[in-house]
Amino acid sequence: MLGVLAAQLGVIAVFLVLCLLIFFGVTWYESSKAEIPPGMANPKLVWRMHIFSTGMFILGEALEKLGIMNSTRLVRFLQKISMLKLKDDPEVFKKDFQFDGVPVRVYHPRSPSADGRKGIVFLHGGGFIFGSIDLYDSLCEHLTKNSGAVVVSVGYRLAPEHRCPAAFDDCLKATVHFLKTAQEHGVIPSSVIICGDSAGGNLTAGVCQSLVGIADIPKPLAQIMIYPAVQIADFNTPSYQQNKMVPLLPQELAVYLSLMYIGADLSLSQEMIKGSHVTPEVREKLSKWLSSEEFQVKDYKPHIMAPFNKGVYEKVKKSLELPCSPLFSDDAVIQQLPKAYILTCEFDILRDDGILYKKRLEDNGVPVTYFHVKDGFHGIFSYFDQPEVVSGKLAMDNVITYIKNL
Repeated sequence: MLGVLAAQLGVIAVFLVLCLLIFFGVTWYESSKAEIPPGMANPKLVWRMHIFSTGMFILGEALEKLGIMNSTRLVRFLQKISMLKLKDDPEVFKKDFQFDGVPVRVYHPRSPSADGRKGIVFLHGGGFIFGSIDLYDSLCEHLTKNSGAVVVSVGYRLAPEHRCPAAFDDCLKATVHFLKTAQEHGVIPSSVIICGDSAGGNLTAGVCQSLVGIADIPKPLAQIMIYPAVQIADFNTPSYQQNKMVPLLPQELAVYLSLMYIGADLSLSQEMIKGSHVTPEVREKLSKWLSSEEFQVKDYKPHIMAPFNKGVYEKVKKSLELPCSPLFSDDAVIQQLPKAYILTCEFDILRDDGILYKKRLEDNGVPVTYFHVKDGFHGIFSYFDQPEVVSGKLAMDNVITYIKNL
């Protein structure tokens, strides 16, 4: 009897070892497709993070097929574990609220202030699928402590459970509520800044544009967009071509996140990359903007989009509209936007999204402060507290300086 049990355990052990070998082999194979360009900051860190995230997606897909857990929930769970904190910053007071039904966390500096403070509505990144108030807790503590502003971190609903425009609706509602009640939190109503990174930069642009049409509320003092995604039309801009295989946001992942956000079938990814969903009007605008000097970079070959396919367009048309693509809004709206700060990174597919939006704002008379991280990669802002990521701290310090000087 014991011999039979030992044999069974041996078979199970061999099976588990084989599963692990297959898992590590597939993870390494998929990870090896990435490109770490020379000159990029912290290549070893980026490579480790890329291998880890690739492995988690592969594991998630396997668990999903077994009916245990889907990959999205697995990544969120691991993010939550990774952000467990031993203690909060003693110089910051924070409290959770509901702003018009939307969960938020409000951060106050404990240091006294004779006058009212600036306020920051912070909209986190994560491709509209990942990210949370908890994941950005340390970042918002740091912003509050070092800028002296009251920070409101918005816990908007995530895709795929809640498709577009759920995230945008939540961010807009929370922002309007804060603008109306700023004084209750010790904030000067006319000194509220809207800020976000990546997907949060997209939401920042969209919220600021929507506030233009809302009467009887204070207008934002400024908008801060950190490597924002401002269009879901052209996945072959110069920065997409240069960095399409660069972690931590390769082209394939950007398309996947976009389709998940708008609720379209993932089988449309190649059509999106080819641009067959882009209308003639949008193509004309992109062609005009991308022909300017800012986009004449080495080895860039203007991408000729596939013929317009109305059938594909109908399935993903919200991708070209507000809030998904604030880049294409009318001049009349852009002209009424508050002053802006835009941060981009060289080794990031979204670099040219930021530059395109900068151009749109400047062409319409909106003042823009621009900061480019020459060795930066997508997500570097979140590494502000890791001493070896010098450019991450530099990016954070630059944003804080901008806020303090407003």
